[in-house]
Amino acid sequence: MYPPAIFLTTLAATALAGVLAVPSPAPKSPLNPHATKLLALQVALDRAGFSPGEVDATAGANTDRAVRAFQRSRELAESGLSDWATIAALGEPYRVPLTEYVLTESDVAGPFVDGAGEDMMALSTLDALSYASAVEMIAERFHTSPALLRRLNPAAAFVAGERLVVPNVEPFTVPTSAEDKPAPAAGGPTSTIEVSEASRTLTVTKPDGAVVFHAPVSMGSEKDPLPKGEWKVNGTAVLPKFHYNPDLFWDADPSHAKATIAPGPNNPVGVIWIDLSKEHLGFHGTPEPGRVGHAQSHGCVRLTNWDAMRLAALVGPGTKVILR
Repeated sequence: MYPPAIFLTTLAATALAGVLAVPSPAPKSPLNPHATKLLALQVALDRAGFSPGEVDATAGANTDRAVRAFQRSRELAESGLSDWATIAALGEPYRVPLTEYVLTESDVAGPFVDGAGEDMMALSTLDALSYASAVEMIAERFHTSPALLRRLNPAAAFVAGERLVVPNVEPFTVPTSAEDKPAPAAGGPTSTIEVSEASRTLTVTKPDGAVVFHAPVSMGSEKDPLPKGEWKVNGTAVLPKFHYNPDLFWDADPSHAKATIAPGPNNPVGVIWIDLSKEHLGFHGTPEPGRVGHAQSHGCVRLTNWDAMRLAALVGPGTKVILR
């Protein structure tokens, strides 16, 4: 258990030490050729702003939808395939999908907190919802899964000074404090966020229709349907506490009571909450990035932590939101 002050101080040290990949010749992929091509595709899409969600070097609906959205934006044939025209449009990131990163002392120092599963009463006893391990933290920093990180580094012990092979994406780090908000882009309120229930995707477009961001999302279920219509962004909260109210959850344990869950990347709403004009509705991160685009939620729209932070930097109070 760690008090929030220690948790945030350690995050600050981590953010200042080694968050950027080390410049070096591009490492060779230890994966088989098929997985290497899928990895290159996912990394290049991510770098272009068309997120495949968690980079896992496997085929799936999230990657397929990202490819199609990218092809539409570039006026290419919408094949859903990584054909030559698509690869050419993706450019250098497709050719250099991997880089190297050297683990620092602060990376492996933690604090790390063994989670308490999904039980809200158990989560409420923790002082911070930080990562469970250095492997989980580094995987999320490079938009990938712990499983793929281990596949890329089969001999790694994940100790300070070790050189790791990682996806060549823009590294994500947890904000260092609740005041560390991404600055909304100029003209953010004139952009539009559209969420499609049919495709489980979120798209940010400029007034001229140009797509500036596309990502997979998880959303409501039959019990908690997506509230379709037009809304607006009210604002954002970084490193939010989660105020659990069992009365708002149809599947809550009858023995549960209201509780406050501490902030951190493994908080139920991740590292950021983007509040909407519809009560109890928002866009937010998640402690389970691998389930985004697949699992259902309790009504809100869930993204990976890194995609939620990228979204927050593109919008601002007043941004129009369309839920279809």
